[in-house]
Amino acid sequence: MDLWNIFDEEWVPVGVWVENALQWVVANFRFIFQAIKVPFDIVLTGLEDGLTEAPDLLILTLIVLIAWQAGGRKLGLISLACMLGIGLMGAWEESMTTLSIVLTCVVFCSLIGIPLGVFAAKNDRFWMVLQPCLDLMQTIPSFVYLVPIVMLFSIGNVSGVIVTFIYALPPVVRLTNLGIRQVRADMVEAARAFGASKRQTLFKVELPLAMPTIMAGVNQTIMMALSMVVVSSMISVTGLGQMVLRGIGRLDMGLATVGGLGIVLLAIVIDRTSQSFGISARDRNHRKWYETGPVGALRALVNKG
Repeated sequence: MDLWNIFDEEWVPVGVWVENALQWVVANFRFIFQAIKVPFDIVLTGLEDGLTEAPDLLILTLIVLIAWQAGGRKLGLISLACMLGIGLMGAWEESMTTLSIVLTCVVFCSLIGIPLGVFAAKNDRFWMVLQPCLDLMQTIPSFVYLVPIVMLFSIGNVSGVIVTFIYALPPVVRLTNLGIRQVRADMVEAARAFGASKRQTLFKVELPLAMPTIMAGVNQTIMMALSMVVVSSMISVTGLGQMVLRGIGRLDMGLATVGGLGIVLLAIVIDRTSQSFGISARDRNHRKWYETGPVGALRALVNKG
Protein backbone atom coordinates (compact mmCIF):
# COMPACT_ATOMS: atom_id res chain seq x y z
CA MET A 1 0.00 0.00 0.00
CA ASP A 2 1.29 3.43 -0.99
CA LEU A 3 0.96 5.67 2.08
CA TRP A 4 1.33 8.77 -0.06
CA ASN A 5 -1.69 7.82 -2.21
CA ILE A 6 -3.99 6.13 0.27
CA PHE A 7 -7.11 7.26 -1.55
CA ASP A 8 -6.32 5.22 -4.63
CA GLU A 9 -8.20 2.39 -2.92
CA GLU A 10 -11.86 2.29 -1.97
CA TRP A 11 -12.06 2.23 1.82
CA VAL A 12 -15.79 2.81 2.31
CA PRO A 13 -17.87 1.03 -0.38
CA VAL A 14 -20.85 3.37 -0.27
CA GLY A 15 -21.88 2.48 -3.81
CA VAL A 16 -22.06 -1.22 -2.98
CA TRP A 17 -24.07 -0.52 0.16
CA VAL A 18 -26.60 1.62 -1.71
CA GLU A 19 -26.92 -0.96 -4.50
CA ASN A 20 -27.52 -3.77 -2.00
CA ALA A 21 -30.03 -1.67 -0.06
CA LEU A 22 -32.00 -0.86 -3.23
CA GLN A 23 -31.99 -4.48 -4.32
CA TRP A 24 -33.30 -5.52 -0.89
CA VAL A 25 -36.03 -2.89 -0.95
CA VAL A 26 -37.13 -3.88 -4.45
CA ALA A 27 -37.20 -7.56 -3.51
CA ASN A 28 -39.20 -7.10 -0.30
CA PHE A 29 -41.29 -3.94 -0.65
CA ARG A 30 -42.03 -3.55 -4.35
CA PHE A 31 -45.78 -3.85 -3.70
CA ILE A 32 -45.64 -0.67 -1.57
CA PHE A 33 -44.11 1.34 -4.40
CA GLN A 34 -46.65 -0.05 -6.86
CA ALA A 35 -49.39 1.15 -4.50
CA ILE A 36 -47.76 4.61 -4.32
CA LYS A 37 -48.01 4.83 -8.11
CA VAL A 38 -51.81 4.41 -8.09
CA PRO A 39 -52.91 7.96 -7.09
CA PHE A 40 -50.30 9.52 -9.39
CA ASP A 41 -51.50 7.29 -12.23
CA ILE A 42 -55.18 8.18 -11.65
CA VAL A 43 -54.62 11.94 -11.65
CA LEU A 44 -52.14 11.87 -14.54
CA THR A 45 -54.35 9.65 -16.71
CA GLY A 46 -57.39 11.85 -16.10
CA LEU A 47 -55.54 15.07 -16.93
CA GLU A 48 -53.71 13.61 -19.92
CA ASP A 49 -56.84 12.08 -21.43
CA GLY A 50 -58.76 15.30 -20.90
CA LEU A 51 -56.09 17.57 -22.40
CA THR A 52 -55.14 15.36 -25.36
CA GLU A 53 -58.57 14.06 -26.36
CA ALA A 54 -60.53 17.30 -26.05
CA PRO A 55 -60.73 19.57 -29.13
CA ASP A 56 -57.65 21.75 -29.47
CA LEU A 57 -59.62 24.99 -29.76
CA LEU A 58 -61.58 24.16 -26.60
CA ILE A 59 -58.39 23.67 -24.57
CA LEU A 60 -56.91 26.82 -26.10
CA THR A 61 -60.01 28.79 -25.12
CA LEU A 62 -59.94 27.45 -21.56
CA ILE A 63 -56.26 28.31 -21.13
CA VAL A 64 -56.79 31.85 -22.42
CA LEU A 65 -59.86 32.38 -20.20
CA ILE A 66 -58.02 31.11 -17.10
CA ALA A 67 -55.07 33.40 -17.86
CA TRP A 68 -57.44 36.34 -18.43
CA GLN A 69 -59.24 35.64 -15.17
CA ALA A 70 -55.94 35.41 -13.26
CA GLY A 71 -54.01 38.32 -14.73
CA GLY A 72 -56.24 40.37 -16.98
CA ARG A 73 -56.61 40.81 -20.73
CA LYS A 74 -52.90 41.39 -21.33
CA LEU A 75 -52.02 38.00 -19.85
CA GLY A 76 -54.85 36.42 -21.83
CA LEU A 77 -53.38 37.78 -25.07
CA ILE A 78 -49.87 36.64 -24.11
CA SER A 79 -51.19 33.15 -23.36
CA LEU A 80 -53.09 33.11 -26.66
CA ALA A 81 -49.94 34.03 -28.59
CA CYS A 82 -47.80 31.43 -26.77
CA MET A 83 -50.30 28.58 -27.18
CA LEU A 84 -50.91 29.48 -30.83
CA GLY A 85 -47.14 29.35 -31.35
CA ILE A 86 -46.98 25.87 -29.82
CA GLY A 87 -49.88 24.66 -31.95
CA LEU A 88 -48.58 26.13 -35.21
CA MET A 89 -45.16 24.50 -34.61
CA GLY A 90 -46.87 21.09 -34.47
CA ALA A 91 -46.10 20.44 -30.80
CA TRP A 92 -49.63 20.73 -29.40
CA GLU A 93 -50.14 17.11 -28.33
CA GLU A 94 -46.67 16.89 -26.75
CA SER A 95 -47.28 20.16 -24.90
CA MET A 96 -50.57 18.83 -23.50
CA THR A 97 -48.77 15.72 -22.23
CA THR A 98 -46.12 17.90 -20.60
CA LEU A 99 -48.81 20.16 -19.14
CA SER A 100 -50.61 17.15 -17.63
CA ILE A 101 -47.35 15.96 -16.02
CA VAL A 102 -46.63 19.42 -14.58
CA LEU A 103 -50.19 19.87 -13.29
CA THR A 104 -50.16 16.42 -11.65
CA CYS A 105 -46.87 17.29 -9.98
CA VAL A 106 -48.28 20.61 -8.74
CA VAL A 107 -51.40 18.93 -7.35
CA PHE A 108 -49.41 16.47 -5.23
CA CYS A 109 -46.75 19.01 -4.25
CA SER A 110 -49.49 21.35 -3.01
CA LEU A 111 -51.44 18.62 -1.20
CA ILE A 112 -48.33 17.41 0.62
CA GLY A 113 -46.03 20.43 0.66
CA ILE A 114 -48.41 23.07 2.04
CA PRO A 115 -49.50 21.01 5.10
CA LEU A 116 -45.84 20.11 5.72
CA GLY A 117 -44.89 23.79 5.57
CA VAL A 118 -47.71 24.78 7.94
CA PHE A 119 -46.75 22.07 10.45
CA ALA A 120 -43.08 23.07 10.18
CA ALA A 121 -44.00 26.70 10.92
CA LYS A 122 -45.87 25.60 14.03
CA ASN A 123 -43.26 23.12 15.29
CA ASP A 124 -39.61 24.20 15.45
CA ARG A 125 -38.34 20.70 16.22
CA PHE A 126 -40.05 19.28 13.15
CA TRP A 127 -38.56 22.11 11.05
CA MET A 128 -35.07 21.32 12.37
CA VAL A 129 -35.49 17.71 11.19
CA LEU A 130 -37.18 18.61 7.91
CA GLN A 131 -34.73 21.31 6.81
CA PRO A 132 -31.72 18.99 6.20
CA CYS A 133 -33.98 16.67 4.21
CA LEU A 134 -35.08 19.57 1.99
CA ASP A 135 -31.46 20.68 1.62
CA LEU A 136 -30.54 17.17 0.47
CA MET A 137 -33.42 17.03 -2.00
CA GLN A 138 -32.42 20.37 -3.52
CA THR A 139 -28.68 19.74 -3.76
CA ILE A 140 -28.75 16.24 -5.27
CA PRO A 141 -28.33 16.56 -9.06
CA SER A 142 -31.54 15.82 -10.92
CA PHE A 143 -29.98 12.95 -12.89
CA VAL A 144 -29.22 11.08 -9.67
CA TYR A 145 -32.94 10.69 -8.94
CA LEU A 146 -33.51 8.64 -12.09
CA VAL A 147 -31.70 5.42 -11.08
CA PRO A 148 -33.59 4.64 -7.83
CA ILE A 149 -36.89 5.77 -9.35
CA VAL A 150 -36.47 3.39 -12.30
CA MET A 151 -35.56 0.53 -9.95
CA LEU A 152 -38.53 1.18 -7.65
CA PHE A 153 -41.22 2.37 -10.09
CA SER A 154 -39.97 1.23 -13.55
CA ILE A 155 -40.18 3.70 -16.47
CA GLY A 156 -42.95 5.75 -18.03
CA ASN A 157 -44.92 8.93 -17.44
CA VAL A 158 -46.00 8.01 -13.90
CA SER A 159 -42.39 7.46 -12.86
CA GLY A 160 -41.57 10.82 -14.45
CA VAL A 161 -44.26 12.49 -12.33
CA ILE A 162 -42.89 10.88 -9.17
CA VAL A 163 -39.29 11.93 -9.82
CA THR A 164 -40.49 15.43 -10.71
CA PHE A 165 -42.60 15.54 -7.54
CA ILE A 166 -39.59 14.67 -5.36
CA TYR A 167 -37.40 17.23 -7.12
CA ALA A 168 -39.99 20.05 -7.07
CA LEU A 169 -41.42 19.59 -3.54
CA PRO A 170 -38.93 21.63 -1.42
CA PRO A 171 -39.80 25.17 -2.63
CA VAL A 172 -43.47 24.96 -1.69
CA VAL A 173 -42.59 23.54 1.75
CA ARG A 174 -39.97 26.21 2.43
CA LEU A 175 -42.06 29.17 1.28
CA THR A 176 -45.19 27.95 3.07
CA ASN A 177 -43.16 27.73 6.27
CA LEU A 178 -41.71 31.19 5.60
CA GLY A 179 -45.10 32.72 4.82
CA ILE A 180 -46.73 31.43 8.01
CA ARG A 181 -43.78 32.54 10.14
CA GLN A 182 -43.86 36.05 8.60
CA VAL A 183 -47.47 36.68 9.61
CA ARG A 184 -47.39 39.49 12.15
CA ALA A 185 -47.77 38.31 15.73
CA ASP A 186 -50.19 41.11 16.62
CA MET A 187 -52.59 39.90 13.88
CA VAL A 188 -52.62 36.41 15.39
CA GLU A 189 -53.02 37.81 18.91
CA ALA A 190 -55.93 39.98 17.79
CA ALA A 191 -57.69 36.95 16.32
CA ARG A 192 -57.15 34.97 19.51
CA ALA A 193 -58.39 37.93 21.58
CA PHE A 194 -61.66 37.94 19.64
CA GLY A 195 -62.17 34.25 20.48
CA ALA A 196 -60.88 32.55 17.33
CA SER A 197 -59.68 28.98 17.77
CA LYS A 198 -56.29 27.83 16.49
CA ARG A 199 -57.94 26.34 13.42
CA GLN A 200 -59.94 29.49 12.72
CA THR A 201 -56.83 31.62 13.18
CA LEU A 202 -54.93 29.45 10.71
CA PHE A 203 -57.59 29.44 7.99
CA LYS A 204 -59.01 32.94 8.49
CA VAL A 205 -55.85 34.92 9.32
CA GLU A 206 -52.52 33.15 8.76
CA LEU A 207 -53.14 31.35 5.47
CA PRO A 208 -54.80 34.35 3.73
CA LEU A 209 -51.95 36.64 4.80
CA ALA A 210 -49.33 34.08 3.80
CA MET A 211 -51.02 33.23 0.48
CA PRO A 212 -48.78 35.43 -1.75
CA THR A 213 -45.68 33.72 -0.33
CA ILE A 214 -47.29 30.28 -0.63
CA MET A 215 -48.23 30.95 -4.25
CA ALA A 216 -44.63 32.02 -4.89
CA GLY A 217 -43.63 28.58 -3.62
CA VAL A 218 -46.15 26.92 -5.94
CA ASN A 219 -44.75 29.00 -8.80
CA GLN A 220 -41.21 27.84 -8.01
CA THR A 221 -42.45 24.26 -7.87
CA ILE A 222 -43.95 24.66 -11.35
CA MET A 223 -40.69 26.06 -12.72
CA MET A 224 -38.66 23.21 -11.19
CA ALA A 225 -41.14 20.70 -12.61
CA LEU A 226 -40.67 22.19 -16.08
CA SER A 227 -36.89 22.05 -15.64
CA MET A 228 -37.19 18.28 -15.15
CA VAL A 229 -39.08 17.76 -18.42
CA VAL A 230 -35.99 17.02 -20.51
CA VAL A 231 -34.21 15.06 -17.76
CA SER A 232 -37.20 12.81 -17.08
CA SER A 233 -37.53 12.06 -20.80
CA MET A 234 -34.49 9.78 -20.31
CA ILE A 235 -36.80 7.30 -18.53
CA SER A 236 -39.32 7.22 -21.41
CA VAL A 237 -41.46 10.15 -20.27
CA THR A 238 -43.28 11.50 -23.32
CA GLY A 239 -43.96 15.12 -24.18
CA LEU A 240 -41.85 18.10 -25.17
CA GLY A 241 -38.81 16.77 -23.31
CA GLN A 242 -38.77 13.66 -25.46
CA MET A 243 -38.80 15.84 -28.58
CA VAL A 244 -35.66 17.59 -27.31
CA LEU A 245 -34.02 14.28 -26.41
CA ARG A 246 -34.81 12.75 -29.82
CA GLY A 247 -33.50 15.86 -31.53
CA ILE A 248 -30.23 15.66 -29.59
CA GLY A 249 -29.88 11.94 -30.26
CA ARG A 250 -30.41 12.36 -34.00
CA LEU A 251 -28.58 15.70 -34.23
CA ASP A 252 -31.87 17.06 -35.54
CA MET A 253 -31.68 20.70 -34.49
CA GLY A 254 -35.10 21.47 -35.92
CA LEU A 255 -36.87 18.90 -33.73
CA ALA A 256 -34.85 19.92 -30.65
CA THR A 257 -35.62 23.59 -31.30
CA VAL A 258 -39.36 22.94 -31.59
CA GLY A 259 -39.33 21.01 -28.32
CA GLY A 260 -37.22 23.65 -26.57
CA LEU A 261 -39.37 26.55 -27.79
CA GLY A 262 -42.48 24.63 -26.75
CA ILE A 263 -41.13 24.29 -23.21
CA VAL A 264 -40.26 28.00 -23.10
CA LEU A 265 -43.69 29.13 -24.34
CA LEU A 266 -45.51 26.74 -22.00
CA ALA A 267 -43.36 27.95 -19.10
CA ILE A 268 -44.28 31.57 -19.85
CA VAL A 269 -48.00 30.79 -19.76
CA ILE A 270 -47.86 28.71 -16.58
CA ASP A 271 -45.45 31.05 -14.80
CA ARG A 272 -47.39 34.26 -15.48
CA THR A 273 -50.74 32.62 -14.66
CA SER A 274 -49.57 31.09 -11.38
CA GLN A 275 -47.94 34.37 -10.34
CA SER A 276 -51.18 36.22 -11.03
CA PHE A 277 -53.13 33.87 -8.77
CA GLY A 278 -50.81 34.93 -5.93
CA ILE A 279 -51.75 38.61 -6.20
CA SER A 280 -53.63 39.74 -3.09
CA ALA A 281 -57.06 41.39 -3.18
CA ARG A 282 -55.44 44.63 -1.98
CA ASP A 283 -53.34 44.77 -5.16
CA ARG A 284 -56.48 44.13 -7.22
CA ASN A 285 -58.06 47.37 -5.95
CA HIS A 286 -59.91 45.39 -3.27
CA ARG A 287 -61.93 43.51 -5.89
CA LYS A 288 -62.75 39.85 -5.46
CA TRP A 289 -61.57 37.38 -8.09
CA TYR A 290 -65.08 36.86 -9.45
CA GLU A 291 -65.54 40.62 -9.99
CA THR A 292 -62.83 40.78 -12.67
CA GLY A 293 -61.96 38.95 -15.88
CA PRO A 294 -64.42 36.88 -17.91
CA VAL A 295 -66.35 35.84 -14.79
CA GLY A 296 -66.83 39.50 -13.86
CA ALA A 297 -67.90 40.33 -17.42
CA LEU A 298 -70.40 37.46 -17.40
CA ARG A 299 -71.80 38.57 -14.02
CA ALA A 300 -72.20 42.10 -15.35
CA LEU A 301 -74.14 40.84 -18.37
CA VAL A 302 -76.39 38.71 -16.18
CA ASN A 303 -77.07 41.62 -13.82
CA LYS A 304 -77.92 43.90 -16.73
CA GLY A 305 -80.28 41.30 -18.12
